[in-house]
Amino acid sequence: MKHLTTEQRYTISVMKQQGYTQKKIADAIGKSKSTVSRELHRNSDGRSGEYRHDLAQRKCEQRHHAKPKKLRFTEQVRAYVDTWLLEDYSPEQIAGRAKLDKVDCVSHERIYQYVWKDKKAKGCLFIHLRRKGRKYRKRGAAKDSRGIIKDRIDISQRPAIVNEKTRLGDLEIDTIIGKNHKGAILTINDRVSSYIWMAKLNGKNAEELAMKAVEILSPQAHWLHTITGDNGKEFAEHKKIKSETGIDFFFAKPYHSWERGANENANGLIRQYFPKKTSFDSINDKEIQYVQHKLNNRPRKKLGFLSPIEFLSLNLSNQKVAFIT
Repeated sequence: MKHLTTEQRYTISVMKQQGYTQKKIADAIGKSKSTVSRELHRNSDGRSGEYRHDLAQRKCEQRHHAKPKKLRFTEQVRAYVDTWLLEDYSPEQIAGRAKLDKVDCVSHERIYQYVWKDKKAKGCLFIHLRRKGRKYRKRGAAKDSRGIIKDRIDISQRPAIVNEKTRLGDLEIDTIIGKNHKGAILTINDRVSSYIWMAKLNGKNAEELAMKAVEILSPQAHWLHTITGDNGKEFAEHKKIKSETGIDFFFAKPYHSWERGANENANGLIRQYFPKKTSFDSINDKEIQYVQHKLNNRPRKKLGFLSPIEFLSLNLSNQKVAFIT
């Protein structure tokens, strides 16, 4: 039997929090109700009973993978780990990339132990972890009072191939809002490669957003197919984006954040650098491009521990398609 994917576990986590039945969740991920029931029973937190997709994935992997040969945490290994921790790689990314590059390294669990031991000794390696030990909280489903965007095209009309995640060029778009709703960051990411584009906005003005999106996407339009956003009014000028780039624009259903799982995850990564309550008034374009560069050069497990820029460049090159950086 094929195991659940990370994306399916993310969908289970979001829909369970929002009160959907196991039957509805099963239909959404294309699995049986018994599969969902078994997943919740086996991979929820043993003490709180909470189901988190990241914890569930780790528990599954720990059961199904044989333990590798134990390596010593030598000074050489320590130097390697420190180098990439300071670049904000997660322990899993460090261990995975080391395996890809055939470099001796310890397991990601051992790296976590090393980081927390360093923290107890008043060290500061932990500040480079994405969550820094804080309790995980997932955004709930707030009441949507935004109304219907004119001429929106529902996600149900989006080509089925987009859900298969087998081709590059299907994008998700979103905004991250600054403190006191002043300023915003536009984020656009490719669903398959996780490559992300970022740009500063003065606010959630639809015309400004459309102009910035066109500026970003026009040089890449020859390999882009679709773009999917939520129902925020900032996307009211979606027809302008479509007309000037040729990219088909679709809207997710209200409350269905899992339909834009790649974008939700990307925004979480960005919050490592720009935490909530950050004032975007003091952030300039250079800082935003720095974060974009960091994220696009960070290895990802879903890409076999290649970075998004490596994965994208390699695959577009194989297709003889130019990538404009």
